[in-house]
Parts: sequence; C-alpha cells; structure tokens
Amino acid sequence: MHSPELSLLPTGLMESQLSIVDLLTAMFPSPGELEVPDTTIQYVEKLREWCEDGGAMPSKVPSEVSLAVNLPLAEGDKSIQVNISVPLKCEDPDTLIQPPSLGYVLRQPDWMTKAEVAEIATSMPESDVLEVFEYIQSEANRFLEAKQSMAKALEKAGSREARGPMVRVWFYFPSLSTREKRDDMVNLAPAYSLTGFVLAGKPGVLCLEGGSTDIDSYMSFIKTHSWGDIPSHQKKVSERFRETTDIQRVFSGMEEITGSLGERGGQRANRGDMQAFEAWLGSKGLQEAFEKVIF
Repeated sequence: MHSPELSLLPTGLMESQLSIVDLLTAMFPSPGELEVPDTTIQYVEKLREWCEDGGAMPSKVPSEVSLAVNLPLAEGDKSIQVNISVPLKCEDPDTLIQPPSLGYVLRQPDWMTKAEVAEIATSMPESDVLEVFEYIQSEANRFLEAKQSMAKALEKAGSREARGPMVRVWFYFPSLSTREKRDDMVNLAPAYSLTGFVLAGKPGVLCLEGGSTDIDSYMSFIKTHSWGDIPSHQKKVSERFRETTDIQRVFSGMEEITGSLGERGGQRANRGDMQAFEAWLGSKGLQEAFEKVIF
C-alpha cells in the first residue's frame, strides 16, 4: 500500500507552524534547554523566506521538522526532555483550516521507569504546546514529590523496631499487573520488617509476615503513596486470611514469585497456574491458605 502523497502547507498555516519554533526559541534561550538540529534550522529559514517573499515553492522539504525541549522541574537538578515534531505537510491543504497538531514524545530520564513515563504520556494533551508543557511539568513534579515522601517515610520506618504481635496476612487481588506497583510491594517491605511474597496476575496474591501493626502501616503507605495515582474504585484488594497463633516466619525475605510457577495462560499470559501455586504453598507448609485465599 502506497503512502498518501503529502503537500506543503499553505503559507498562512506554515507561518503558524514556524511561529512555534520561534516561540520555543524565545522561551528556552539558555544552553541545554532547547535542542534544534541543523537541518531543522535550514528548513525553517528556507520556509520563512518563502512565506515572506513568495516565489517558487521550496523543494525537498520534509513532512515535519523536529526539536527537543528539556523542561526544568521543581528540583533544579532535574529536567525531562520532550521531543517535538512540527508538521510541514498534509494530505489535502485546500480543506485544512487549522495547522496539523504537533507530535510529542517523552524521553525517559534516568530517574523514571518506562512504565512511569508511559503513564504520564497516556493522558498528555495534544493541543497547545504551552498546555502540554504545563501538564508534563505538573505530572513530573508530582511524581518527584511522591518519591521524596516515600523515601522519607521509608527512612522513618526503617529506624524503628517491629510493632505488634507476629502474624501472617493474606491479601487477594482480582487482578495485579502493573510492574512498578509490584516492585514497590517488594522493595518497601524490608523497611517494615516484613517478609512474604507477591504473585501477580488474575488473581493476584500478597502474603505478609511480621508485626500486625507493621503490616497495617505498610498497606496504608502502599495505598496512599505507591497507589496514589490509581482511582479509588480500582484499588481492589481484600484481606482474605490472617494467621495469628504461634506464627513463625516461613520466608527469609520479600520476593515476587510470578515467574517461578510455570507457564501462564490467558490472552495476555496473566493467568497463573493455580495448581502450581497450590503445590508451591504446600511445599512451604501453607496449604491451608490456598483454599481460604483463592476460594
């Protein structure tokens, strides 16, 4: 299948696109803030002359030009790069009233995961460039603030002794999939002196061993901070079983066992092998928990 033939934008709409490049140049004059390839500069100058002086339509103009803005964040040493594409052509210029929308792609900084960047990009507006910048800065700053709050809470939690009688608590999730949320469950547990495991999929299971008060504090922190960006109606987790009598730790640490229980089924390979899970629990002397948690 051939790609549709594109034509250069009319001069009025082209001037609107070129003015965006001028706006960004004026907004980000400091070194390192704005990255404009030499080819973009060349084509912008050539098209500006055509818009102002008329004459022959320029040839070999690309369908779009690109540039990158390093948006500063509240923390002065951090920024997030936005790659911007500015369309210069369209399929049917005679019917176009507004210039084509800009394209935006976030570049992953070293302090965010791919999933976290994708989360911001999913709800990114597509209209005004200033609105896009405001949205990105707001979301990235919110992310940094959450990370700082989490680090402070972990430091505080890590400095105290385990609280409450020793218990083992089992939580059930109709579905548990998001990688960074699962990582938080594993990584935050040691600060609360907790051991156990996380099983992702449909269903998902979280098992925690430790002080009863510590477990309650851990779950409260997870829901407030790690899950802070999830709508309340989607935070579906229920406590299914709490063992309280003569509890001894079975697990030496906190781990995710999702990939260690054999092949996974379902359209997205998100359904775990419950027979393998039951057998695994049995090998730990925890077979009673299977029926109480899964059924």
